[in-house]
Amino acid sequence: QGKFMESGGGLVQPGGSLTLSCAAPRRIPSTNVVGWYREFPGRAREPVAHIGGEGDDWYHYVDSVKGRFTISRDFDKNVVTLEMNNVNPEDAGVYSCNCLPPLDDYWGWGTLVTVSA
Repeated sequence: QGKFMESGGGLVQPGGSLTLSCAAPRRIPSTNVVGWYREFPGRAREPVAHIGGEGDDWYHYVDSVKGRFTISRDFDKNVVTLEMNNVNPEDAGVYSCNCLPPLDDYWGWGTLVTVSA
């Protein structure tokens, strides 16, 4: 596994919930900050939520998702999870994982989140 691998996307109704999962490449040190970005046609890719490395109690969320999204990290399984609650149409897009700042060679395919009633 040489790239981040995302899963869990799908169709969700406004106000609904979805949980995304990301398997990080083994070569990414556990001390790296990792997290989620999203991209929507016509908009630049933006960082959504990031979490600090092992032993570092640090989180960052873009203002639009604060209080609704929660990021977590399992260092044993090398997995980063994004719990999305009270989803709204502006949350739609392709969600990808990477470090912060991102490493160009490690982008995966992402996972698509569609928000529709």
